[in-house]
Amino acid sequence: MAYIPTVQPSGEGDEKKENGNNKKMDILKPKILNNKSNIKEEVPMNKNTSSQPKWYKKKWFITTVIIVAIIAIGGGVFAWKTGSVIGKISKGSLFTSIVKSLPGVDNTLKGEKDGRINILLLGMRGENIPGGGLLADTIMLVSIKPAENKVSMISVPRDLQVTIPGTQDRQKINAVHFYGENDGKKQGLEYMKQIIGEVTGLPIHYAVSINFEGFKKLIDAVGGIEITLDQPFEEPLQFDEAKVCDPNVFTEKTGKFEYKKDDKGRIVAAYPLCTNPDKECNGDFRLPAGKQTLNGSQALCLARSRVTTNDFERAKRQQLILQLLKDKLTSIGTLADFGKMNGILDSLGDNVRSDMAAWEMKDFFELYQKMSNIQFYQRVLENTSEGLLYNPENAPKEVGYILLPIGDNYDKIREMAKNIFDLPTQSDIKT
Repeated sequence: MAYIPTVQPSGEGDEKKENGNNKKMDILKPKILNNKSNIKEEVPMNKNTSSQPKWYKKKWFITTVIIVAIIAIGGGVFAWKTGSVIGKISKGSLFTSIVKSLPGVDNTLKGEKDGRINILLLGMRGENIPGGGLLADTIMLVSIKPAENKVSMISVPRDLQVTIPGTQDRQKINAVHFYGENDGKKQGLEYMKQIIGEVTGLPIHYAVSINFEGFKKLIDAVGGIEITLDQPFEEPLQFDEAKVCDPNVFTEKTGKFEYKKDDKGRIVAAYPLCTNPDKECNGDFRLPAGKQTLNGSQALCLARSRVTTNDFERAKRQQLILQLLKDKLTSIGTLADFGKMNGILDSLGDNVRSDMAAWEMKDFFELYQKMSNIQFYQRVLENTSEGLLYNPENAPKEVGYILLPIGDNYDKIREMAKNIFDLPTQSDIKT
């Protein structure tokens, strides 16, 4: 609409004076319209002005802008959340990761030039959780050959006796992470990488740990994992097992005792036994035979069960669960589902730790996504000739059940780890 300037009417005397002094000014004065209600009718429209609403006022445009804004805000929050989670999980600065993403900057992953990337996976209760929260409950070395579409998994039993790095102290390998974290050292992952490197003879490029809570949430976030059991599974002992009473976890008295004897068989001490009043896995964990979908709690209970079977069978189940989880995590249905991806991020944050930098996580994920028709190679170290370990009969009672490498050195284990991609399948592992 054309602009029409207006003036306020002046007094009568002033008007006469103005007319008398300078009549020429009349032609410069703007014309005052007497009928304000007819302003629009009396003012001609500009030739280029259209009577139709402009395109940015149309309903379709406004709706589109709102939708795009919602998507942008959602994407922004998701990106922020992703960055926040990766910041908690990874090591290194954001600046380093930005620099590594620049063109021309070397961003090769460790082991990538050699064609084999070795990653140590650890599972545990979690920090500040009673009952051995920092002891490694699961120890698995995963090796990836991207160019050959091959992945290997080597499970190490927690009862393997090793020397704690930097000491002469002999302990079970599951305690190594605890000693690394103890007294604020925060070297648990590094200690575990060092000892697994010593056992396998391989360079351990990266390490990742996840606690029980993170594992449960991760399984739930992807909608569970589908598994087929040939026969029913039951673990009636482990999750209602009596142990020496303590003030935090095992507090429900059973009336039974654990006795300590001297060399002559005489009882020198008696320790009361208690159970955990907060029964894990309902105390008696069961699954029926057949095809079924496990939620996070069920998958965790299956992955932890070992008393009724043994630690080696448990390791084989863990490898199977890891493969099923991998299939779910990398499926199109999961990657394209915002809700699932959001849930995955929620499950990680405070529950996962790694010594990978953010840029390494990104590059590793992209590298893995390019792999197709992946072939898996599996090994479980156990007390058989094929498993390369044995249980010494003369071990001191106070040491408890331990495992040692056959030949009392790691030569056979190192040979197996180096050539795992060329070895036949371990006879007692279901593929």
